Amino acid sequence: MQRVRTVGELAQRVAHDPELEKKLIENPVKTIAALAAAPQTDPWIYRMIVIILGIVIIGAMFIGVYLAMQGHEAPQFVVAVGSAAAGALTGLLAPSPGERGRPL
Repeated sequence: MQRVRTVGELAQRVAHDPELEKKLIENPVKTIAALAAAPQTDPWIYRMIVIILGIVIIGAMFIGVYLAMQGHEAPQFVVAVGSAAAGALTGLLAPSPGERGRPL
């Protein structure tokens, strides 16, 4: 089932899909919950994001160390990009409060 976002979209789909109408009559709560559920996510997307953010963090660290060894100060954008990537990676990997059993 494709995700339904609005009541109008649901009404349109029911008007054109007799099977969906039958499911709504039989078990409306389950059918609407299935239609409103978030689509399945691909774990490879998250893996690629983690890998890319990790490469950015390591790259920023190497640039900073290399420039420090050359006697130069690291540019602020290198520090900012590395810090932003580290924050993004932390936010992506940290469990949400809801997953730990606490209310949001």
